[in-house]
Amino acid sequence: MSKRVLVGAVVWVLATIGAFLLDPILGSAVLVFGGALVAMGHLASGWGEGSTFEEREMDRARRRKAKFEANAGKRAKDRERWEAGKARKARRTDRKSA
Repeated sequence: MSKRVLVGAVVWVLATIGAFLLDPILGSAVLVFGGALVAMGHLASGWGEGSTFEEREMDRARRRKAKFEANAGKRAKDRERWEAGKARKARRTDRKSA
């Protein structure tokens, strides 16, 4: 937890205690809304720490390249089968035309 969020939580607790001493309804409102603000502050404190778009795209490109290289044999085998089928079809059309 960041220092800023910790200070906000302490201020929230003190404000809640003070509000409850004045009025229980006011205290419960400060408790609920202040708690929501502290929770939102905690969640937002690490917002900018994520990776940049360029870093994520470079990682994706590396994974795609590794996957492409891993499947090179399958693609070559597929290409051979496709060319063999194309040659069979060409022979059939040659027989029909002759």
